[in-house]
Amino acid sequence: MSETAPQDLVLSILGAHARPRETAVVWSGGLVALLEGFGFSAGAGRVALTRVVNAGLLDRTREGRLVHYTLTDRARHVLAEGDARIFSLGEPRPGPATWTVLWHAIPEDRRDARARLVRRLRFLGFGQVHDGAWLAAHDRSAQVTALCADLGVARHTGVLVGAPVPDFAGFARRVWDLDAIAERYAAFVAAFADARADTDADAFHLRVRLVHAFRQFALLDPELPADIVAPPPDRAAAVRLFHERYPALEIPARRHFDGVMTP
Repeated sequence: MSETAPQDLVLSILGAHARPRETAVVWSGGLVALLEGFGFSAGAGRVALTRVVNAGLLDRTREGRLVHYTLTDRARHVLAEGDARIFSLGEPRPGPATWTVLWHAIPEDRRDARARLVRRLRFLGFGQVHDGAWLAAHDRSAQVTALCADLGVARHTGVLVGAPVPDFAGFARRVWDLDAIAERYAAFVAAFADARADTDADAFHLRVRLVHAFRQFALLDPELPADIVAPPPDRAAAVRLFHERYPALEIPARRHFDGVMTP
């Protein structure tokens, strides 16, 4: 997973295995050891944890020589929002589609807020039409209104809901790279359909790789209505594979996680 930033992997690991999220306490040495299992050095792991703390997602406490972490309120919110998006991916959406347009003119001195807005928009299925204008194939007005208020940029944004005109597929293909998304689904199925896990450690690594790869579809797949663009050919197989393997690996994966988290 060398193409993955270790701080992103930290959230995938904790989101899948730290329970209950409100009270879970995890040992820094254990997290560093788990990251080493994915090819990151101990130094890179410690830097990643510092970055997650600085991002407001982990709180750090020290007991003697040991450092522990707990999830912040913001982290729990991000993980809950992620769960809702990931576990509903590919579900049928009955009724006429309502689309959401968001545009913004966030000042240069609010670059951090703008970057956070963009990351969250992609996770909600938005694609960028052009600089400052974003489009989603669902009614996301409540989420983006709350998001903009939370980031303190509401007065620099506007939100509109409506429906696309017929023959919208060509425009949608200019907003989203649908061929690349289809290739990612096919690659996911090929990578995980026959993957084995013979030990608790294998189950943990496979489960983390599985959820980390699958959560990328929440950033990539706009889930366009089928009457506008046909769904990716391998999406249904990928969704089915994830929902079968992810819970099946939970017990041995959590056993490995809990063991490593013991100083």
